[in-house]
Amino acid sequence: MLLAWIGAALIGVALGMLGSGGSILTVPILVYLVGEPDKLAIAESLAVVGLIALVGAIPYGLRRMIDWTSVVWFGLPGMAGTYLGAYLSQWLPGVWQLGLFALVMLLAAYFMFRPQQLAKQPHPRKRSPFKIVLEGLSVGILTGLVGVGGGFLIVPALVLLGGLPMHLAVGTSLLVIALKSGAGFYKYLHLLPAQGYSVHWDVVLLFSVLGIAGSFLGGRIAAGIPQLGLRRGFAGFLVLMGAFILWQNLPKFLPG
Repeated sequence: MLLAWIGAALIGVALGMLGSGGSILTVPILVYLVGEPDKLAIAESLAVVGLIALVGAIPYGLRRMIDWTSVVWFGLPGMAGTYLGAYLSQWLPGVWQLGLFALVMLLAAYFMFRPQQLAKQPHPRKRSPFKIVLEGLSVGILTGLVGVGGGFLIVPALVLLGGLPMHLAVGTSLLVIALKSGAGFYKYLHLLPAQGYSVHWDVVLLFSVLGIAGSFLGGRIAAGIPQLGLRRGFAGFLVLMGAFILWQNLPKFLPG
């Protein structure tokens, strides 16, 4: 269990160092280090990610660095999408959820590896509410199905579609992640008993506390490390982890 605790702290450290993407480690740590079933791990991941994001959003809110219009246009459809994704998960085998999760890890690695040009986007831009709502709904469904916060998708969407400057996009993204994760976890609370599972609240709270503490440590460490190299190194790790999950579950996809 010690390895699982270390893994929980590393989730927070990665979040603090990278700003987004670290929470994608939660599901594999719960599955492979804690030994939880895939569906339970995905549900509990939403709770852990939501709590860490909520605490992370508080300083941004106090400094008025959250765009509440984008929270409405992106966050509310995201909550609906996450609720829908969690609802749809009851008809999707756990192995398929993990397979989809591995593909999401590879997508996150792509976003991490490519050079970040978001801060150089001209502002202000004309916003497209329809595109923002559609993106929020789509990312929300993905969140509900595989248990990731999706910050690596939300931040670019808020900048490129919503026209937000980076300093507002990060704080807004954290609040949106907290809202989406809460909606999805609420739905899973109603679905898990019918599937024979119950939430391990001690694991959720411990992972959340260690993750929050780790995020503060990661923020301090990141100050002395070049971000581009850090992000690309983490992207390489995500590729290896995504490939490992696919390899582990590939026999389950094949007919017996």
